[in-house]
Amino acid sequence: MQAKKDSEDDVDLRVRRRLRELRAQRGLTLEDVARRARIDVSTLSRLESGKRRLALDHLPRLAEALSVSTDELLRVPEAPDPRIRGASHTHNDITYWPLTRQAPGGLHAFKIRISARRRKPPAELPVHEGQDWMYVLSGQVRLILGERDFVVKPGEAVEFSTWTPHWFGVVDGPAEAITIFGVHGERMHLHD
Repeated sequence: MQAKKDSEDDVDLRVRRRLRELRAQRGLTLEDVARRARIDVSTLSRLESGKRRLALDHLPRLAEALSVSTDELLRVPEAPDPRIRGASHTHNDITYWPLTRQAPGGLHAFKIRISARRRKPPAELPVHEGQDWMYVLSGQVRLILGERDFVVKPGEAVEFSTWTPHWFGVVDGPAEAITIFGVHGERMHLHD
């Protein structure tokens, strides 16, 4: 008996997710879909939020309202491609390869290659909101934080507040690292 209830819950959850997903893909509001499906908007809202169980008579009307078959509404969605695909971007002698999807406001990881040409810090070290984190893979990275000067070697990691004037470059040849930036650090390092 419990297995049947779990199966019903799975279908209910799947349809709720598909309803929201399809509605969002089509740019439809709750009111649009409710009107097309000839159901009350509060009923649709409760169906999507899980506060009301899905009735079989809702399926054909909801599928029609979303211009899909009932099977499409019930199907298990395909898992998205897990690979991160992003072109490299070079700025100020550093090439960045994205390692995370670009979600607004979140942390983003990059593999970076710092060119051997990036040896001399600017006259004024930049400051911006946020935190930076870096793990050196190869080469040696020179990190200047305020008045302090560090050499970061392969296998070492650094984390620092970007409110501190900072800059990083190379010691004697190219270097590679993994770095994590918040939105402010990403804007500063990749675009300014």
